[in-house]
Formats: sequence, C-alpha cells, structure tokens
Amino acid sequence: MATLGKTLPRTAVLPVRSLIRKEGALKLRSEVLLALDTLRKNPLRSALTILGIVIGITTVITVSAVINGLNENVLGGIRELGSDTIIAYRFPWASLSRPPSEWFNRKELQAEWADDIAKLPHVAAASPSMRIFMPQFGSGTVDVRRGSYRAKNVILQGNTPSISKIFDLKVAFGRPFNDTDTEHHAPVALLGYDTTRILFPESPARSVGEEVTVDGQLFTVIGSFEKRKQGISGGSNPEDNIAIMPVTTLRKLYPNKKDYVIFAKAKDPSNVGEAVEEIRDMLRRKRRLSNDKPDDFALFTSDYFLDLWNKISGLIFILMFAVASVGLMVGGIGVMNIMLVSVTERTREIGVRKAIGAKRGNILAQFLIEAVTLSAVGGVIGVLFGSGLSLLMRYGLKMPAVLSFFWISTALILCALIGIVFGVYPAWKAARLDPVEALRY
Repeated sequence: MATLGKTLPRTAVLPVRSLIRKEGALKLRSEVLLALDTLRKNPLRSALTILGIVIGITTVITVSAVINGLNENVLGGIRELGSDTIIAYRFPWASLSRPPSEWFNRKELQAEWADDIAKLPHVAAASPSMRIFMPQFGSGTVDVRRGSYRAKNVILQGNTPSISKIFDLKVAFGRPFNDTDTEHHAPVALLGYDTTRILFPESPARSVGEEVTVDGQLFTVIGSFEKRKQGISGGSNPEDNIAIMPVTTLRKLYPNKKDYVIFAKAKDPSNVGEAVEEIRDMLRRKRRLSNDKPDDFALFTSDYFLDLWNKISGLIFILMFAVASVGLMVGGIGVMNIMLVSVTERTREIGVRKAIGAKRGNILAQFLIEAVTLSAVGGVIGVLFGSGLSLLMRYGLKMPAVLSFFWISTALILCALIGIVFGVYPAWKAARLDPVEALRY
C-alpha cells in the first residue's frame, strides 16, 4: 500500500507525454482528412464554396506582385533621376487630381534662363531641354530612316552639353555633342539603344559617322547610348527609342515648339532645398510675379515623384483590399453555409461520437479544423493561380511583377482566419447538439 503514494519515475513520464502528442497529431490528421473527404464527396458544392476565397487570394497575390514590380521600377527611375536633380517646368508633370485649365495657359520657360540658373550659388549645372513626343503615351511621333530601315515613334530631344553634368548619359559608341555643335546648330544626333539596332541591325557599332533622316532632314550619327533599364510599366523602355540633338538644332527643326524644361543639379544633395529656393526666386523675377501672386511654374525633385508614387500605390492597395475583401467575405459565408449543411447531414454521427465519450471541445475542434481546411484549400488554389498569373505577366507579357513571400504568407494566414471566424458558429452549433436527440435524427 505504501507504493500507492509514490510518483512515477521521471523516465516513465516522457513516454506518456510522447503518446499524448502522437495521439493529438493523429486526431488532427484524421480531422484534416475528413475535411478533404467532404470536399471530394461534394466537388461542385465545395468548388462554389471556396470560389470566393480563390478569387480574393488570387487578387491579393497578383496585384501585390504587380505593385512590387512597379515599385522596383519606379524607385529605380527615381534613383536614376538623382536626389540632387531639380526640374523646372510651367506646371507639375503629374497630379492625382484633374489639372486646372490655368496650367495649360501658362507661358513657357525660356531656354536662356538655364544659363542664369547655372550661376546660382548652390547650383552646379543647368540645361534647357525640349522634347517632341506624346507625353500621354510616353512615345515619340517621328520616324527616323536609313535607307530601307525605319525606326517608328522615335522621341526627339534637344539638350545643351551641360546635360552630361546632370545625368549620366552612358554613351556606348561615339561621343556626346559639344558647344561647337550647339553654336553651329549642327545636324548631329545620338541614337537610343533600340533606335540604333533598328537602323543598323548588321553592326550598331558602325552607326557612328553614318547619316539618317529625321523628319526629312539629314543628320550625322555621332553616338549611340547603352541600353536603359526596363520601363516603369514593363517591356522595352521608351527612352531607348530616342534621338538626342543640340537644343538649337531641334529649335531650328521645329521653330514653333518652345515648351522647355530646365534641368538643374545642386552642388550638394544636402543643399537641394537651398538650390530650389534660389531657382524659385529667380524664376519669379523672370516671370515678374509680385509677392502676393503664387508661382506660375513648378519645381520638383525626386522626393516629389516618390511622394506621388506612395500615394498612387496606396490607392491601388486600398482598391485591391476592397476587391479581395468582397471575394473573401463571399468565400467565408460559403464556408459557413457548407459547414451548417455538414452539421445537419452529420447530426447522427455527432450523436454517436458524443454517446461514446466525445466532449463538446472535441466536436468544436473537429468542425473548426474542417472549416479551416476548406479555407486553406481555397487559399492554396488562390496562391497557385495568383503566382501563375504573376509569372505569366513577368515572363510572358514582360510586365513588372515580383512575387512577395510576405503577401503569400499573409494570404494563407487570412484563409486560416476566415476558416476560424466563419466556422465558429457551425462548430458551436454542432458541439451543443444533445446526443439523445442527435441519435434520433
């Protein structure tokens, strides 16, 4: 009798705990298999049930991948612009609201003002620039020809030699134009990567010194640019289909075009704010604006584009969550519906389990696991569809799309939460069934 008060030896406790864990794992496995069996027995009903979840998760994965891809391209473009670059134009380049008509009635900036801006204390260089292109599409309107070869929709751009002090032009072959070219309105041009390969498919390196026709005028090719990074929206970069010439030459070619942009570079990235204020004061004097009048021009730096992109991507994410939430809500209601039907169909089974000793917690866990499994199946299918669409866009359609492990994990966690939230009521209803009444069903 004395041994009754003794505790089990420590070595005997470990096998007991191990058995308990194994039993729990076996129960979980059996509940998951039971849930999958329910899906198999009712394929159409199950498919309709998880369709909303599949749509919602596919939306989350696909849109987040596109946003990630766009984000990489936009940030790459902003880094390429440089934190010390300042842009002056008669109105902002982009806006989330409808541009007021007053913007388009503003007078153009003068090309000569760039020389005065370059002399400001905190400015290292400045250059006027003019483009002949369609800004709404980001492509050009001019054809450049060489014999039977023709490059379509080429962007034409005019700069001064100072532009090389502001941007790294990355000339692959030849040279950039110089002050002599600018002073003499020389008919010379540097061609973009794609333009060169269209006009000189046999040997792009031999393009230097050859002649091409730009809008009916003969130009001598003095250089060719390296290939630029992928465009913001994916595919080829429109900046690779370009012909850059001295701004004086472009002005002679298009005498009625006077819509200049002025690019400036601060002497130090830490002094960009001071440089912006100096340029603002000078432009206000040039425009003869009194102190009580607002600016009738726009100055912006890389921070402007970064803030604008953050707002745009934020709006896209809100729209994504709105669409995904509707799908997930519909899917959650579908899970609740099929679980309620399942409880009704298996009332007798629940009664038998309770009669042989199953507790409410066991029944509750059984139906919750089944609901989570249903949601998880929809989530996995949604992740596969979303990942497939993202890869198709990236490698098939050449669109920017980068899969994110964070969003894949978030999507699967959302599915588990949907299963728990929408499976609680059916599970609670099953757990509260009276065994005697259930056996009579």
